[in-house]
Amino acid sequence: MIATIDAMDMLQASDELAAMVLQSSVFANYRLSRARFEENRAAQAKVERFKKVKQAHEEVQRFGKYHPDYKSVSAEIRIAKRELDKDEVISAFKQAETELESLLNELSTIIAHSVSSSIKVPTGNPFFDSMPCSGGCGSGGSCSCG
Repeated sequence: MIATIDAMDMLQASDELAAMVLQSSVFANYRLSRARFEENRAAQAKVERFKKVKQAHEEVQRFGKYHPDYKSVSAEIRIAKRELDKDEVISAFKQAETELESLLNELSTIIAHSVSSSIKVPTGNPFFDSMPCSGGCGSGGSCSCG
């Protein structure tokens, strides 16, 4: 494959952008929060408990309210979810993960729109998805993508 100067410049710019993300405070916070989460045995136990209860809940959901354990499993999953949400280590990790995802979504949108304003970038974020041509309109030009 023959590399052109433009392609090499683009690769170098993408490497620089990746290095900037890796050196950002958002990524540093994510790594720290993830390490704390992975080292915390209590948080890991809560996640494992939630996974087991979730699996039981999915089984019960196949039959809905007619399943004999519907009420108990539904109550148990709400309790397990509340335990996850109240755990400071887990919530800090989830927040750091969301902040990193937002940064990456914003970068993806900026890069795509610098190439062409008609590129659709599904971010899963309502703020960015509300931008013209940012996510999944698929209308073939009948929207404001024009």
